Amino acid sequence: MKIRVGVVGPRDSVGHILALGQEHSDLEMIPYIYKETKETEAIIREYQEKVDFWFFSGQAPYYYARSKGLIREEHSHYPPLYGSSLLGTLLGAHLREGVIRTASLDTIKQSELDTLASTYYLGDINIHSFSYDEYKPAEEIISFHKKLYDEGKIEVAFTCVQEVHDRLNELGIPCYKVVPSPVAIKLVLQNLIERGQSNWYKRSQIAIIGMEVIHSANSLDQQYFTYEMKRRELEIKQVMLDHAEKVQGSFVQIGDGLFFIYTTRGEMDMHFQEFAMYSLIEEAQIHSKLKLRIGIGYGLTAYDAEQNVRLALQYAREQQIPKVVSVDENKQINEHQSENGEPNISYQQRKWGEEWEDRFKEAKISPAVVSKIEYLSRHHKKNIVTAQEISRWLKRTERNSRRIMVELERLGLAKVTGEEQPGQRGRPRKVYELLF
Repeated sequence: MKIRVGVVGPRDSVGHILALGQEHSDLEMIPYIYKETKETEAIIREYQEKVDFWFFSGQAPYYYARSKGLIREEHSHYPPLYGSSLLGTLLGAHLREGVIRTASLDTIKQSELDTLASTYYLGDINIHSFSYDEYKPAEEIISFHKKLYDEGKIEVAFTCVQEVHDRLNELGIPCYKVVPSPVAIKLVLQNLIERGQSNWYKRSQIAIIGMEVIHSANSLDQQYFTYEMKRRELEIKQVMLDHAEKVQGSFVQIGDGLFFIYTTRGEMDMHFQEFAMYSLIEEAQIHSKLKLRIGIGYGLTAYDAEQNVRLALQYAREQQIPKVVSVDENKQINEHQSENGEPNISYQQRKWGEEWEDRFKEAKISPAVVSKIEYLSRHHKKNIVTAQEISRWLKRTERNSRRIMVELERLGLAKVTGEEQPGQRGRPRKVYELLF
């Protein structure tokens, strides 16, 4: 099976990339040609289901698509422009225009120009540089070159954007387009092959979706073995069977109130979205009148995936609310949030090493909880906290969070830096600095 790569850019750039891609039999290169960078949006929206990866001709279309939220970094790439990319274009301009003393250049970073100048002798040419990160509208870049030309500060312009090149030539300004070097393009093509092979490997992994009824103490005593509970579970089974069909999976009831769907990661990636999983919980809850949680486990074998789905459900049980948690083959834990605007939380269980895990075990703290606090501290850009704030982050009681902070202090991962008064009444709260 070939890796389908959508090549997006102006005609000449796309043709150049396709020519270099012919030597890779693993790739199916599909051209998508535009005249203006803004056409990238329509191309991706129409054809995104037909390609595995996007190969953009340059920085402009790539970051334009990123700014619109159309692509993910792991599924797209573009060949970077190094200072050496300018060298061939500069030589061509010298042959046509004669000795060039002044020029303007966009996109390529000043640091690349400095490296080029220190490596090769470029004569006395003075280059006015307009480097930028990510995406700039063509009008802004055109204005930069035109202003310098009108003021007599440059003789020629060098651009990395086809739209700018065409417009400057229409205005009568000598302009030359800088293109990525063949080496840069070949490196991206090789990278896409490696990513594609890695994706096939991941898609073939086993994935298990586990749905579990959230029982209260009363429901366990009064309803767990009643006919009414069995009828409600039948309603959940109907919803799960429909979802199993959608992901081409196999449905199994593991026990009272616990259901598994066995499928592959490829099928999960096609259908999994946080909101879709919460919609599944909501649909099952409407039919059964029961609260539910979902755990998702990935693994190289069915055994590994089942261990991970049970671990995911274990973390989901920490909160008595509908929750979606997934655990991958590297024991990376992901807490997926619903449409409430909260960020997804991702942390590792195994990052600390055996010595620290033994110390956490002695302190009766889960390494995953410590990793979660570390992640949330980085996310909120906050390392000065109280136990009350930790309780909100972890959605646990303040008493439990106070115990965690005391143990972190004892382990040297936090220190008391002061106290704060919560109000006119109440005991002062300790203020901690996290020392991860």
